Amino acid sequence: MILGQRLRQLRIEKELTQADMEKRSGLLRCYISRVESGVTVPSTVTLAKIAGALEIPMYRLFYGGEDAPEAPKITAAYPSEWGSSGRDAEYLRRFRSYLKKISPRDRQVLLAVVSHMISE
Repeated sequence: MILGQRLRQLRIEKELTQADMEKRSGLLRCYISRVESGVTVPSTVTLAKIAGALEIPMYRLFYGGEDAPEAPKITAAYPSEWGSSGRDAEYLRRFRSYLKKISPRDRQVLLAVVSHMISE
C-alpha cells in the first residue's frame, strides 16, 4: 500500500478530518492532503508529527499488523564482505570520517549524485 493511502486509511479509522489533523499535528491541511494524495513525500520528522496526531506509534504508518513487527536479526559481517577487513576496511573508515566533516548541503549533493549513478 502507498504511504499516502495508508495515512488516509488510518485518519479515517480514527474518524478524523484533515482539519482535525491540522490542529493536532500543526501541519497545514493542504499539506496533509498532498501527502495523502501522493503528491508530497513527508520527512521522518513530519511522519512523527502525523503519528502523534493519530496517537499511534510511528511503525503503524508502515505496518498493518496488530503487534509490532519482529526486529530483524543482525549477524556479524562475513570476512568476505567488502570493507570488513584489510585495505578496504581502512578505505571505508577514512571515507566515513570524511563524510562526517562535509556540510549537510554537500552531503545531499553527494547522495544525489550517487543515487543518479546507481539508477542508471
